[in-house]
Amino acid sequence: MVTVAADELLLGFTRALRAAGLAVTVDRARAYADAVAAVGIDDRRATYWAGRATLCRGPDDFAPYDRVFSAWFEDAEPPATSRRQQPHQVVQAPLGEDDSGGAGEGDDDALHAVASDAEVLRHRDVAQLDAAERARLARMFAALRPTTPMRTSYRRRPANRGAVDQHATLRRSLAQLGEPVEIRLRHRSTRPRRTVLLIDVSGSMSAYADALLRLGHRFVVAAPATTEVFTVGTRVTRLTDAMRARDPERALLAAGATVPDWSGGTRLGEALKVYLDRWGQRGMARGAVVVLMSDGWERGDARLLGEQMARLRRLAHKVVWANPHKGIAGYQPVQVGMAAALPHVDDFVAGHSMAAFEQLVRVIGDA
Repeated sequence: MVTVAADELLLGFTRALRAAGLAVTVDRARAYADAVAAVGIDDRRATYWAGRATLCRGPDDFAPYDRVFSAWFEDAEPPATSRRQQPHQVVQAPLGEDDSGGAGEGDDDALHAVASDAEVLRHRDVAQLDAAERARLARMFAALRPTTPMRTSYRRRPANRGAVDQHATLRRSLAQLGEPVEIRLRHRSTRPRRTVLLIDVSGSMSAYADALLRLGHRFVVAAPATTEVFTVGTRVTRLTDAMRARDPERALLAAGATVPDWSGGTRLGEALKVYLDRWGQRGMARGAVVVLMSDGWERGDARLLGEQMARLRRLAHKVVWANPHKGIAGYQPVQVGMAAALPHVDDFVAGHSMAAFEQLVRVIGDA
């Protein structure tokens, strides 16, 4: 087993590799941790080759991998590519110069270029990003601020406006020996509504799994008491506890160690039935906003998926389906899974880019 200190070391190493431009996904990080646990972290040569075998996609990754490994493990200090090691660039203008001329125009052009690149990246399909763009996108998730959907409570609380609280008014009057008193008012309060995210981690969704898990992590961090995260594929796995880590990289590493069916098949109908039988029917789906993040490819019985979606719709307050392919021009939901599910979906939205994730956050918050 890898010790806690070793786990910290490996987690930092995978972060440094992402900063250096390598596409270190959750399943690769999990495979690396398992490999190091098998060979022993004290054996530097074995640790090196374990990373080469699990974290590198091809020869182009070998050179940056070697640099980061040498700096991280042999020099015992974070590599230069780590975000914390990058020096801050401070742009200064000589006193007395006009800000609108000279170097100032170049600085403005550079700022506009950076802002333009970020805006373009917001609308790019996650599946088409290279390793460096994925690393930038991962940092953009920190700006997401999910809002918790609210529901009206049956309990009433004292208020300055609302219906007359007859009992409170009468008690106050009796306390004053029957003298007329100020009329007490009350109104119904609001309570947070539960949000449930069901994330498809099958093979057809592997290019989106990392981004969707990061989105799930943002929801859990924003409302840990009322958010539940599950993965669905060939089985159902509850990830809520793993997602409660404040550090997104640590949360994704814990998710990688928890989910047993990465990039497997898709049996949405059976998985949804398992979720409803074990968790949803008992209360987790009742009155909740349930969000399914999937492309709708169904290898099982589409009729079972339709039946379970109808069952879910009767329990939930709102059912939202986020499909990465909906953001593609000309897409039509003709897959048998989507055709069976859509009649029971309240909101059918895209789930392929940061802009689409931001729209999904608004849809859930307004539920």
